[in-house]
Amino acid sequence: MNPIPLVDLQAAHAEVAEEVREGIDRVLASGAYVKGPDVAAFEAEYAAYSGVGHAIGTANGTDAIEIALRALELPPGARVVIPANTFVASVEAVVRAGLRPVLVDADPEHLLIDPERAAAVEAEAYLPVHLNGQLAPVEHVLEIADGRPVVEDGAQSQGATRHGRVSGSWGVLAATSFYPGKNLGAYGDAGAVVTDSAELAAAVREIGDHGSSRKYVHERFGFTSRLDTVQAVVLRAKLRRLPAWNEARRAAAARYDALLGELAGVTLPLTMPGNEHVWHLYAVRIDGGRRDEVLAALNAAGIGAGIHYPVPVHLQPAFHHLGHPEGTFPVAERAARELLSLPLHPHLTEYQQTYVAETLAKAL
Repeated sequence: MNPIPLVDLQAAHAEVAEEVREGIDRVLASGAYVKGPDVAAFEAEYAAYSGVGHAIGTANGTDAIEIALRALELPPGARVVIPANTFVASVEAVVRAGLRPVLVDADPEHLLIDPERAAAVEAEAYLPVHLNGQLAPVEHVLEIADGRPVVEDGAQSQGATRHGRVSGSWGVLAATSFYPGKNLGAYGDAGAVVTDSAELAAAVREIGDHGSSRKYVHERFGFTSRLDTVQAVVLRAKLRRLPAWNEARRAAAARYDALLGELAGVTLPLTMPGNEHVWHLYAVRIDGGRRDEVLAALNAAGIGAGIHYPVPVHLQPAFHHLGHPEGTFPVAERAARELLSLPLHPHLTEYQQTYVAETLAKAL
């Protein structure tokens, strides 16, 4: 058995290689490396895909969150609620925007932000994170917010829906990442902010372009965070294939469910009612404190399993100042000890998945 990667970027590239090559040649011939026509075209296409009026490309997903928050013009130090089991970038962006992250625990079944815990803290804004390919219960967050802004972190949910509404169409703004391993991945760093508000879209675009809408006129504080034209070419080619790729991910997740459903010592991931999952990750829970041992066995067998994420944000040295000692968020902490991400991508074969399941069973 050849090695099985966690994410197969080479297979995805092979599918779009000719289209991407033609697009890059077009960009090189034009010299339109920044703000080229492919950027505007991708922004329009991604806005339509997200069910909103506007998409603004950024240099990466962390910038996208920060810029979305800055566009809200919240007072310095305003409190933003975030789930404790997110990737560190979500919290970094809040701090960079001059705001205060307020962490809350996840629900124990789906590992998404727990609305009851979110309702128990004071805040000026909310940042629900759509994890592993499915949406957080954002309608409940909106109810709790009661008119206060809700910004979605949709870096892991491109194309996922909740009650028929697509990721990015719920909050006043939403941020996403096109890091190469995402369901919609660039060939380097890239991101976007989406919104239905023309006013907020203009603010986001200005902030990411030195605070300017006209050359050498800077209406607000900003910095440089733009989607470059070459990445837009890649993303346009992949966006056309994203619905089929997400469907392939769903089929692969269903195969894992069938292969692993009777395996003792493993808890399978659950889809929250009302969600259509796009399976950015297929993360099982390994019972009995054996996760790292099982991971080592899979890796030794050539299986590119991984961990998302081994240390929760509040226990990272960079965020000790938030004042949350071990034990503060037990659901997030237990998930960090137990979760194991199995290979999952649109080009994964049934034969490969059978090998993964058999190897996992032996490791247990």
